[in-house]
Amino acid sequence: MKEALYYEKLDNLKVRCLLCPHHCVIGEGKSGICKVRKNVRGFLYTESYGAFSAIHLDPIEKKPLYHFYPGKMILSAGSVGCNLSCIFCQNYEISQSGTEEFPSLQVVDPEKLALLSLRHPGNIGLAYTYNEPFISFEMIRETAPLIKRQGQMNVMVTNGFMNPEPLGELLPWIDAFNVDLKGFTESFYRKYTRSRLAPVLDSLKQIRKAGAHLEITNLIIPGANDDEEVFQAMVKWIANELGKNTVLHLSRYFPAYKLTNPPTPSETLYRFFRIARKNLNYVYVGNIEIPDTQNTYCPSCGALLIKRSGYITQIVDLDKDGLCSKCRNVIDIKIG
Repeated sequence: MKEALYYEKLDNLKVRCLLCPHHCVIGEGKSGICKVRKNVRGFLYTESYGAFSAIHLDPIEKKPLYHFYPGKMILSAGSVGCNLSCIFCQNYEISQSGTEEFPSLQVVDPEKLALLSLRHPGNIGLAYTYNEPFISFEMIRETAPLIKRQGQMNVMVTNGFMNPEPLGELLPWIDAFNVDLKGFTESFYRKYTRSRLAPVLDSLKQIRKAGAHLEITNLIIPGANDDEEVFQAMVKWIANELGKNTVLHLSRYFPAYKLTNPPTPSETLYRFFRIARKNLNYVYVGNIEIPDTQNTYCPSCGALLIKRSGYITQIVDLDKDGLCSKCRNVIDIKIG
């Protein structure tokens, strides 16, 4: 354990956590909504500091990031806990649990984690992922500068439910984000995630303004967030507020945790893919094979730039400077 940052002490040994918009007031011996920030005798501690449920080498496309060093591998590390309570969570075994439910967590300090990242030939850096990484803020805050100093990249896969000050503290060190925008109404966020939409939208704008690479994932859930008009509004917001080159991943839902709605039909995903393409230049479909929904095409001349099949990536007509080889259009993509 390590004393947490971003909290204030209250009367009667209570504390208020200021890391995320929940602003949990936590009594002595209790934990916040995230399950890993605990009040110990009037001090807030992060129980997930240096405690990992998984450390694996993954394709960068698995995050998913399609426009950030495509075809490369990245060391991925995650702990337990989450500050959202999504009833459809696809990774609930670790995200809806605390450290006490995982007595076999690997203990790895920032220096050792950075060294692990260097040991894999061709690895571009470290991804904070699997569960919600932001609740392990202190670990990332100490690890990310080490990763940067050794010439590698930091990636965060997150739900975006953050307070602006701690996010701002991490932004100079994080090269790329994939933010899970779970829906586009406050009622959806309240009912299905026990959180709020507005802070996530604010995080997206803050990340874009800071200049970090940004991609967005939207899990389409039948009967929950598959209203076509709401989806259109979300896509237009992304285009207007974040830019038409913002990458959007549409992901297929499968029944999980507490939600038993049927899997997303392929027809729905393809229809939403076509809707999104009217406003955004780069849209992809995941968790299902639908022809021509994972490839990257030049928005100017239509040339096939990157061909993908699962996690197999082939750069076809994209040069080392990120230009379309056919028409020399600048593609918003980082390659190496």
